[in-house]
Amino acid sequence: MQNPIQQTINYVKLTLAGAEVGHDWFHIERVYKSAKAINAIEKGDELVVLFAALLHDIADPKFNNGDEEIGPNKAETFLKSINVELAVIDHVKLIIQNMSFKNSFDQNKFTSKEMQIVQDADRLDAIGAIGIARAFTYGGFKNRVLYDPAIPPVQNHSKESYKNTTAPTINHFYEKLLLLKDMMNTETGKVIALERHHFMLSYLDQFYGEWEGKK
Repeated sequence: MQNPIQQTINYVKLTLAGAEVGHDWFHIERVYKSAKAINAIEKGDELVVLFAALLHDIADPKFNNGDEEIGPNKAETFLKSINVELAVIDHVKLIIQNMSFKNSFDQNKFTSKEMQIVQDADRLDAIGAIGIARAFTYGGFKNRVLYDPAIPPVQNHSKESYKNTTAPTINHFYEKLLLLKDMMNTETGKVIALERHHFMLSYLDQFYGEWEGKK
């Protein structure tokens, strides 16, 4: 009999086969590894952290008509099928329901040490070199233009306007990616995020230089 974490890994790999490549098994694997490393320092409940990291994008609302309950419910059903304790399942479900960036627009949302760890790991995968690659991959998937100087970034999105944006991919840096450094929860996450943040700033400087034909 496989242990519950390996069973979960197998389930996620199978479920996400053929997923959009910025939200596929390799994204989950990176978040899982980062969450495990952060948790080794921050000392949350490891089982909750690992289950939540593995299952957090099992049915991303972006690819399910905006339905925010499919993912948490699929995670719950799977964890019950492998006989995980109900208290752990409830905690994991709350993390999945509340950890995404779009839910930062909500007030009085759930939080816990374990959610903060998994959220930091997920946010780290949204910034730096891989974060840039994922942003343009998703932009291409949605057929969005790279950049349009006539369309400025939105400074104060609501949750609904953020979910429904069709803005150029470069705008996403200002509407999310460059904000994440100051939204990290753990000291471990903050240290890693700082280097990745500076890399994105350097990238944007190069991007605009090339756009204007100056570099």
